[in-house]
Amino acid sequence: MVRTVVFDVGETLIDESRIWLRWAERLGVPALTFLGVLGGCAALDRSHRDAFEIVRPGLDFEAEIARWARDDPDGLRNRFDADDLYPDVRPALSALREAGFDVVIAGNQPPEARAALEAMDLPASAVRTSDEWGVQKPEPGFFTKVAELSGVAPEEIAYVGDRLDNDVLPAADAGMRPILLRRGPWGYLHAERPEAARTTVIDSLTELSGVLTR
Repeated sequence: MVRTVVFDVGETLIDESRIWLRWAERLGVPALTFLGVLGGCAALDRSHRDAFEIVRPGLDFEAEIARWARDDPDGLRNRFDADDLYPDVRPALSALREAGFDVVIAGNQPPEARAALEAMDLPASAVRTSDEWGVQKPEPGFFTKVAELSGVAPEEIAYVGDRLDNDVLPAADAGMRPILLRRGPWGYLHAERPEAARTTVIDSLTELSGVLTR
């Protein structure tokens, strides 16, 4: 029986559209071109970082982030805020809490993402990032950290994410209940794959309370 529901961040809770569009503008690439290349990376199981190398060969990603911070110190740049939350997030998390589930947020994110999420005052008992743990999905150690944070056995945890490879299948291998959200480029593509049969596929976070209480 699931007692804790753990959420990925990007394209699960956060709509990353504005981030990618700001990146396209920053790199001087038409928005459709950059988004199309990103979608191609998703379809080919390539890292999203490859999209930067494809449109700007030789780009030093970390150096570009540092330059961007100097150029626009007060802007969001490659970060997010409450305006980027998907509209189903607050009602879905509230419904889970009301149904008696503990809610945790844990994803592959830089340290500043934790502060951004905590500032949103979401109905979650804890927020953690891969950078502060020193281990990233899909590494098994990440899901060990999730279980330790949750304080329950892995089989009592549902992990919700938009990717088979990074999120839900590694969670399943760790003994957790995998829930694939059909959202974002990876979510739509991965929901079509045979491996999605190992998961519960949902189209909205508002489905979770009913799915987990049945």
